[in-house]
Amino acid sequence: MSEETSLSGLVKAQFPQWVLGAHQYCGDETLLIKREGLLEVCRFLRDDPRTAFNFLMDLTCVDYLTFGKRLESMPTTTTPSPLPYFMKPKPVAETWQRSGDGARFEVVYHLYSHTHTRRLRVKVPVGVADAVVDSVTGLWKAADWFEREVWDMFGIRFAGHPNLKRILMY
Repeated sequence: MSEETSLSGLVKAQFPQWVLGAHQYCGDETLLIKREGLLEVCRFLRDDPRTAFNFLMDLTCVDYLTFGKRLESMPTTTTPSPLPYFMKPKPVAETWQRSGDGARFEVVYHLYSHTHTRRLRVKVPVGVADAVVDSVTGLWKAADWFEREVWDMFGIRFAGHPNLKRILMY
């Protein structure tokens, strides 16, 4: 998939001021955007016929507090092969890295387009000092519960959320 035909290329061309980066893994694209442009980019992704992401599959958060500091969170792991144990599989090295500017959190949106049958991951870096992101409940009603869960578990507030109250923690 070339840069011109990719989703990330389309969004970069439309919103160069908001896109921090993009990458692709296993056929799915990931966009890293500034939180100030979240609503504008998401509205475009939902409403533009070339994208038509009409379904918010998931909204979650990643906490990078101990990323790379403990053995189990080191950025290189070995994935076992699906071969039987007696065939002595060769491990495949997988690497991943943090995106963004070293912000502690990333709010992650998993979008799906029924029209084009494709997925897109949108990540928004969020720091500890100002842990606020705009709510996307006006775009996707399913965000209501997801945003409440992220707020409850990670403390990230969603500006404009209609009913931000606890659902898991007392």
